[in-house]
Amino acid sequence: MQQILITGGAGYIGSHTAVALVNAGFEPIIIDNFSNSSKQALEGLQKILGKSVKCYEGDCNDRALMQTIFKENSIQGVIHFAASKAVGESTKIPLTYYNNNINSLLILLQTMEENGVKDIVFSSSCTVYGQPDELPVKETTPRKDAESPYGNTKRICEDILMDYIKSGAQARVVALRYFNPIGAHPSSLIGELPLGVPANLVPFVTQAGAGIREKLTVFGADFDTPDGTCIRDYIHVMDLADAHVKSIEYLAKQKDNFFDLFNVGTGNGNSVLEVIQTFEKVSGKKLNYEVGARRDGDIEKVWANTDKVTSVLGWTPEFGLEEGLKDAWNWQESLNK
Repeated sequence: MQQILITGGAGYIGSHTAVALVNAGFEPIIIDNFSNSSKQALEGLQKILGKSVKCYEGDCNDRALMQTIFKENSIQGVIHFAASKAVGESTKIPLTYYNNNINSLLILLQTMEENGVKDIVFSSSCTVYGQPDELPVKETTPRKDAESPYGNTKRICEDILMDYIKSGAQARVVALRYFNPIGAHPSSLIGELPLGVPANLVPFVTQAGAGIREKLTVFGADFDTPDGTCIRDYIHVMDLADAHVKSIEYLAKQKDNFFDLFNVGTGNGNSVLEVIQTFEKVSGKKLNYEVGARRDGDIEKVWANTDKVTSVLGWTPEFGLEEGLKDAWNWQESLNK
């Protein structure tokens, strides 16, 4: 079994990708510092898979630890999730975001090169498009100045990877620009587990539905959209995990010195109010919400053109907004128990 290192592998997307890798015949190895994740995810993985996943507790910025991981295992590829990821928080502590997100990639690439590991799938984001002039966005849509330090770190990291390949590096890179992950594993044994106040809409919705949050704040209802609220492309986390597996398999077929990037979304945009209404439908819960001021760094509307990822990787999403919200609610209910 080929070993694939997942940085941030105990996090939301990382843990679901670990399941998808095992199902595809790979052996995932996790590194996570648990700054924005929980060891509960490792327990959930063990129950789902019937075996434990090897995990190193530590930081990708720890050069010595990274060397140890590569020396102790025969890693064939890396999926790099580990990063600080809250748009709003990044506007308040930008230096933390630049240090963590950029430095960790540099150390990872250097360690990979020193140990002869070529393949990396990078977790990028649709934030690199800023507020696009045309929708849906294609991979060829020009990137704009980022609306937040978080978005800028993703753009800089993409540039680092592209420059690395332009230099003639014997590496193979796929950057996945993904949209808004939602949902949970159908077993409800792993899911999104934000520490503190959620930065993303859906966990805030499910916590409001469960009575953990007194009310939900809709950040702005005066945007240029049909109902005035922001529009996003919400993709089920299991579909997103599958895109990472297909990317690892795709890289294995490429020549050295290779770079490609893909949008990973559903191709549909849904507003915040549509998410609330759909959640109320699938959960049977009425949400208490109010409209508040806009947040710094929020983009008005964005959704994906997915033609390229479908034609090149053979990937299409299986799940829609209703399934994503239902799985997210089932996960929330399992936490309540």
